[in-house]
Amino acid sequence: MIWIVEDDASIRDIELYVLNSAGFQVKGFEDGISAWEALKKEKPELIVLDLMLPGMDGIEILTRMKESVDLCDIPVIMATAKGQEYDRIRGLDLGADDYLVKPFSVMEMVSRVKAVLRRSQSNQPSNLLKTDGLVVNLDEHTVVADGNKIQLTFKEFELLRMFLSHPGVVYTREQLFSRVWQTDYIGDSRTLDSHIRTLRQKLDNYGKMIETIRNVGYRWRTEYDK
Repeated sequence: MIWIVEDDASIRDIELYVLNSAGFQVKGFEDGISAWEALKKEKPELIVLDLMLPGMDGIEILTRMKESVDLCDIPVIMATAKGQEYDRIRGLDLGADDYLVKPFSVMEMVSRVKAVLRRSQSNQPSNLLKTDGLVVNLDEHTVVADGNKIQLTFKEFELLRMFLSHPGVVYTREQLFSRVWQTDYIGDSRTLDSHIRTLRQKLDNYGKMIETIRNVGYRWRTEYDK
């Protein structure tokens, strides 16, 4: 399913028609708020996201998506006007996969949609998560560092899985508790800190890849420094 988030009804209808004719299932949204609410219920394969939208603009939607564990892997093509070069660059910096400059041809849109989908599908995670000599097997629930098997508890494994699935992404304490402990109640923050500390110790040299972001949470660094 391809989503078109565009407040101009005539442009939105043309884009929906062309993508549908090209064989895609499509859905349109006239504003950012309705698109964001829909994202809470279902995930499209790709979103063509207009920058200037009523209620919630494209940059805000993109920012929220990249901060969400569930939505950060959805490919996004930003649609911007000619005079919005700064916002286009900002969108790419925030994680947009491509952009279209209005007015653009519908065939260019179809071509870019197909190209982004090919890239995203080729990058789908397998049952293995790797970084340098650290290998996490999701099927076997095992962790090997430089050839040595590491025994982790269930929650330590889930924390590591989250970090390696999205390196560089900062997880807040609330997100970690929600995903790993299945609760929105943080309670004593020392519980999380203790698990992070133990995980770092078990990972030895790879433990320093878990970076503390002060007053926010944690993330897995994108570069390994031996």
